[in-house]
Amino acid sequence: MVQILSGQTIQEHASRNSCWIIVHGKVYDVTDFLDEHPGGSKIILKYAGKDATEAYEPIHPPDAITTHLPVEKHLGVVDPETVVKVVKEVTEEERRRQALIDARPPLAEVLNLHDFEAVAKAVLTDKAWAYYSSASDDEITIRENRLAYQRVWFRPRILRDVSKVDWSTTILGQNSSLPVYISATALGKLGHPDGELNLTRAAGKHGVIQMIATLASCSFDEIMDAAAPNQPFFLQLYVNGDREITRRYVQHAEKRGVKALFITVDAPQLGRREKDMRMKFVGDDAGAEVQRGQDVKKNEGVARAISSFIDPTLSWKDIPWFKSITKMPIVLKGVATAEDALMAYDAGVQGIVLSNHGGRQLDTARSGLEVLVEVTTAFRARGVRLPSPTFDIFIDGGVRRASDVLKAIALGASAVGVGRPFLYAFSAYGQEGVEKAIQIFRDEFEMNMRLLGARTLEEIVPEMVDASALRSHYGLAPDDKLFASAYQPLALAQFKNAKL
Repeated sequence: MVQILSGQTIQEHASRNSCWIIVHGKVYDVTDFLDEHPGGSKIILKYAGKDATEAYEPIHPPDAITTHLPVEKHLGVVDPETVVKVVKEVTEEERRRQALIDARPPLAEVLNLHDFEAVAKAVLTDKAWAYYSSASDDEITIRENRLAYQRVWFRPRILRDVSKVDWSTTILGQNSSLPVYISATALGKLGHPDGELNLTRAAGKHGVIQMIATLASCSFDEIMDAAAPNQPFFLQLYVNGDREITRRYVQHAEKRGVKALFITVDAPQLGRREKDMRMKFVGDDAGAEVQRGQDVKKNEGVARAISSFIDPTLSWKDIPWFKSITKMPIVLKGVATAEDALMAYDAGVQGIVLSNHGGRQLDTARSGLEVLVEVTTAFRARGVRLPSPTFDIFIDGGVRRASDVLKAIALGASAVGVGRPFLYAFSAYGQEGVEKAIQIFRDEFEMNMRLLGARTLEEIVPEMVDASALRSHYGLAPDDKLFASAYQPLALAQFKNAKL
């Protein structure tokens, strides 16, 4: 029987020695977890004896607390009539953010995906922008992801009847209105109160496939419950060290109708995302000043706080186990070489994503687009026919235009994953922003396919691009002004209260 606790009882446990909190109406004893919390104990103690849902929700997946706390620390539910509501002070930053939201450009003035990024940069909190935009180390790879597309040139054909063009496709057997799927990104509620539901509603309305992130702010079932009838989904999976948890999660997803499993394979350890890490030193709420003498990693940002469960022992020998627990197509997300692409093919999975995790893992890793040329060359040398009816090659990272997608398709990609642009779209404008982003893609596909002389995606062939400069990482080229206007350079260590 579930114990019902009064707010007054919970308030009596508001100290370091006995710390209870309320999250989503349930009561937890987090006393023993204080020193283990990646954000430090101070932020938890601020809500000791109180309802911490508002602070917890944007930066944790819904099941984070239930996963990390032993069952005996789940104390019961709170009587809602007895809870004293915490009056949240409106900070100067929140006032400034609301003023910026009120002053946003009308959605009609958003002409491209770069515009969403620029608006999101202005309206997001510093912590949210740092988490969303950060990449590893010197952030070379995140920039290379974008620059790679600019080194591939079109070879358009002329005098073809392009009065009708069709860019619809199927992705892993699922109909899609675009050769694009919404790639998984974590913690949507950092950008908008509805989080990933903005993606779900827009994708269902416009026939686009959403990949659900393991670390979404909204729960898996909440996302599935918001879906349109027969709306297709993919699932991105970070593999838990407790494989039973992984098995239950995967099989539940399959039971609910998810159509493919994308296993992230490039994150045995998180990259050092320094913009995100540096936020741990900014402000009390960031958990910057933990108790003196605690051995707590307080400088690894939001990313560490949500991902400590990821299993670094994941290896090729685990593929048969995944095939044994699900009938869903299995795709390995994060392949970066031809050698591993061929091993994936030999392992009998149904596809790969050539990805460097949006530049967030190994810095100076090559772009997915460059790896794509290497992979397709290796497959053809092996005698594998491309496109293959049994094996798909996807790519993500750096896509900001429909022209980028068409270049990837010409070079052998089945479809392209787009993550941050949709994240920025709903951070700036909610569901309407995602719908506008989809419409921008449609408009750009129509124009580019006509100008290329291609009526269908099947007519986007390798001869339509010149990728000879793709491996030349240095060269004279004009700055990408649109990207540069949204890109935030790394900040160096800041002097505090110093007169220089």
